[in-house]
Formats: sequence, structure tokens, C-alpha cells
Amino acid sequence: MFHPLSLFVGLRYVRARTHKFFVSFITWASLAGVCVGVAALIVILSVMNGFEDELRDRLLSLSAHARIVSTSKVDWKQAERAVRAVPGVQSAAPYAEIQALAVHTPDMLPVVLRGIDPNEKAAEIDLSRALIQGRLDNLIPGTDRVLIGDVVAQQLGLTTGDTLTFLVPTIAANGAPAPTLREFTVAGVFAVGLQDHDGTLVFSHLDDVRGFAAESGGEGLRVWFNSALDAPALAGKVRAALPSTYQVFDWTQDHASYFRAIRIEKTMMALILLLIVAVAAFNIVAMLVMVVTDKRTDIAILRTFGAPPRQVMNVFITQGLVIGWLGVLLGVALGITLALNVDVIVPFLERTFRFQIMDSDVYYVTDIPSDLQWPSVVMIGVAALLLTASAVIYPALRAARTAPAEALRYE
Repeated sequence: MFHPLSLFVGLRYVRARTHKFFVSFITWASLAGVCVGVAALIVILSVMNGFEDELRDRLLSLSAHARIVSTSKVDWKQAERAVRAVPGVQSAAPYAEIQALAVHTPDMLPVVLRGIDPNEKAAEIDLSRALIQGRLDNLIPGTDRVLIGDVVAQQLGLTTGDTLTFLVPTIAANGAPAPTLREFTVAGVFAVGLQDHDGTLVFSHLDDVRGFAAESGGEGLRVWFNSALDAPALAGKVRAALPSTYQVFDWTQDHASYFRAIRIEKTMMALILLLIVAVAAFNIVAMLVMVVTDKRTDIAILRTFGAPPRQVMNVFITQGLVIGWLGVLLGVALGITLALNVDVIVPFLERTFRFQIMDSDVYYVTDIPSDLQWPSVVMIGVAALLLTASAVIYPALRAARTAPAEALRYE
């Protein structure tokens, strides 16, 4: 705790109308710099969190929270019963998946042909929502119908009712490669706004794909949990409930590269924006050094009346902390306000200045999402408080070392 005299004098210096314009300007510039830096950190990280959530939702819209595969012949029905019995598992459904070459003369496109059970409503509800042509129940076993992504449809020039030939790599009895050609009918088109799905995935009924997948070892189970964020922990429980012949992969492993890149970008962006606060902290150092130089006579008088060096130091610590921490508090308030109203502010700016930040011709995501996470706000606030607090140490020590006789020699 500061001595009342130190607190009183320090607050007086903050409120005082100095005759030195430059010192006053640096003071307000430091406060504004801290405020802008903290607010920018909160807003940018909230927007990046929003994009991360958007990416996760789109990745999981047609993917399971976890998948179970095996390199040997296993009883998938028994495995499904064991998986459904694990606490936290919402649904489990069999699937079959193979790599194939989609051919629609004269174009060809590598795709992933995935067989699903349309009757598993809990598992395929996202696919139903993503359909822009056709219906999910058009996938009838034995009819060789497929649902294709919007990008696949555009690149191959397909629409509902067109035929599409798949070249599926298979192995003959003698071990030699024996590609198989099979014709399917386009029963629908889906779009989720993600290249990895719209440009590569093709869905068909499980029974129509299972024959090919059995030969290539492409069968397995897709698993959905009550919460996608609990997938790593719950995948471990599923792994423990199954024999060692099964392998379990959760979505954080399948899409690790995406989210690793986002984490790196968020870290680098935070460090870069934190430099704004650092520059403002250096301004506080410069401002306090000039104040100490300007107040040498006041310091000498305080020392002459018996004020110890520590008390003098606390005077300037008080002044610096009030300026720095006031900037931090204003920045946190401004950042939270902006982050919570991004969906209102961005459209207003686009209408006012007649431009679009996320052009639909370039980006899949045209709206700027925001996800304000309070732990991030607390972390940013604490980091800014510590940074501004460290900025007052040198000027305060310099004030405490001022010699009274030296300061009053020419007074």
C-alpha cells in the first residue's frame, strides 16, 4: 500500500494542468495507445476465435467427431453396440469410404466416395441441411445414386439426374490391379462452404459402396459425441472400450493442420498487437522521465521535509499506474463493446463506405464472426497491466535517487 501522501501527490500530478504542452501530449498519447492496443487485441482475437468456430462447424458438418477403423476383418455390429454404450456418445453409424476417380466426359476429378446410412437421422442431419438440390432419402439401396458437392458439380458440369462414372481401384484375385468402372446417377447437390467437402466428397448409400470398400479396407464407424469439444477425451474412452484391433481417430487429429495453423496465427497476431501496448508503455516511461526532470524542485522539497526515497518513488509509481491502468480499463471496455457488436458494426461500415470486406466471389465466409472468450480478455488485461506497471519502475527509481542539494543548488 502507498502512503497517503504519495497517493495524494501522485494523483495531483495526474490532474495537474501542466504548462509543458509536450509532456501533456505524451501523457494522453500514452493513455490512448494503451487503450487502442488492448481494444485491438480483444477484437482481433475475438474475430479469429469466431473464424475458428466457423471453420470447426463447417468441418464437422459432414464429418463425425471420431471415426473407428480396423486393418483386419472385424464384427462392426458388435463394435457399434460397444461404442454406443460409452457415456457421452450420442450416435454411432457404419460407413464405407474409398478413393475414386469421378469421370464425366471429358472431365475427371479425384473424389472420396463415402457410403452412409440415410436412416441414421442423428448422424446425417447436417447433410440434409446442406442439400441445395435433391433429398437425402433419394439414396435408396441398389439404385446407385449419389449426392455430390457443389464444387464437384461445377467442375464436372453436373446437375440432378445426370450420370457420373466412378473409376474405383480394386485388386484382382492374382494380386494385379483391376480398376472397376461403375455408373451412378446424381440425386442431389450439397454445399457447406468448404473446399475440402464441396470439392471432394460424394455420398451414396452404404450398401452401394460397401462392396468396393470391403476390398480396400475402407469400412468403419463414425461416432458423434454430446459435445465436439470433448472429442479427444471421449475418444480415449471409446478406444478403451474396444479391442486393440480397432483404431480410433477424433476430429482434432484428422484436422490438426487447420487448427495448428490458426493457433500459430493467433499467437503471432497477439504478439504483434501487444507491441502497440509496448510502444505506449515506452511513451509512459518517456513521459514520467520528463515529469521527474520537471519536478526536481518538488522532489527536493519533499526530501528536505523528511520524505524518504521510497515515498518519492511511490509518487511517480502512482502517477504512472493511474495513466497506464486507466488506458487498460478503457481499452478492455472498448474492446468488449466492439467484439460483442461486430455483426452490427461491420454491415454499417459496408453500407456507409460502399464496400464489402469479405467478397463472396473470393471467400466462402462472407460475414465476420466474433466469439468473445472471457479467459482471453482476462489474459490480455493482465498482460497489459503488467506491461504498463513495469514501465513506471525506471522513472520512479530515478526520482528516488534525486539529490536534494543538487536540485536546489541554483534555486
